Amino acid sequence: MTTWTVPGDAVGERLDAWLASRPEIGSRGRAREAIERGKVFLNGKELTYADAGRRLGAGDEVGFWQDRPGSARRRQREVVSARAALRVVHEDADVLVADKPPGWIVEPLPGQEGEEVTLLDLVVDHLRAGSRARPHVVHRIDRDTSGLVVFALTAAARDALKAQFERRAPARVYLAVVNGVPEPPAGTWRDRLVWDKERLVQKRAHAEEERARDAVARYRVVEPFAWQALVEISLVTGKRNQIRVQAGTRGHPLVGERQYRFGKPRDDAHEPAFERQALHAWRLGFTHPRTRRRVEFTSPMPDDMEALVATLRAGGSRPGARPGGGRGRV
Repeated sequence: MTTWTVPGDAVGERLDAWLASRPEIGSRGRAREAIERGKVFLNGKELTYADAGRRLGAGDEVGFWQDRPGSARRRQREVVSARAALRVVHEDADVLVADKPPGWIVEPLPGQEGEEVTLLDLVVDHLRAGSRARPHVVHRIDRDTSGLVVFALTAAARDALKAQFERRAPARVYLAVVNGVPEPPAGTWRDRLVWDKERLVQKRAHAEEERARDAVARYRVVEPFAWQALVEISLVTGKRNQIRVQAGTRGHPLVGERQYRFGKPRDDAHEPAFERQALHAWRLGFTHPRTRRRVEFTSPMPDDMEALVATLRAGGSRPGARPGGGRGRV
């Protein structure tokens, strides 16, 4: 077993992110896979998938047992044990809409197939009982973003839904808790963004950047708090990490955001602790590929965001803050 002692400059880091920086592991996906398969220990105690987001302390001892006997056979057991994480909002012969918990990726990352249980694995397992065909991924949301994702269950449905997303026809509406209160209380964010393939981040593009694409989102402040705000954001385009980068570049990084923080955010000393970016895909609408009728689904905020909002609400309203037409209904 390989053992590392956590240095002082790593205090507060997520376990999976810190493990990803170890040459023996090399990626966050492999780190999570190792945790799932019982290969990772903290201070001598075997960890489980639920421990992937644990924050490290100075002097913690992290152990990695790469060739632990029996670990290669754990994957199917992991899928079975994770079945309860799948919440099916809607299912018919053509589409399945799932409510993704935070911490799950929709499908395997390139080159990391089979290394961790994904939402797609759970959907495949769910459909297996009915001898259904393999589902098709139509769109994605970030690992730590919760909320609605639609899968196509036939090739025809896949083609029809993908065409809708390319035309920007589906309604994709998110709830986010951001630092500060955006002004004006409603408006449109417009940017040109480009994906940095080396750093694996989205960034604002220079005017002459050929690979840049338009990023457009509409927002409204649902409820302002003392130092944060609950905001509803409707995507017009659907770029990777779009909401996170657009909010961050305007001085309103999402609560819990650790990547897209540009400069010193306003009132960051008042930001509450939160284990992920506070972002939830709460409403999804599209034209059903068979009936051609418009369908719409909603998902309530998960418990962690509900608790965050309740805490902020208990802290009172920020003097002079102006909500977008009062406390909005979501």
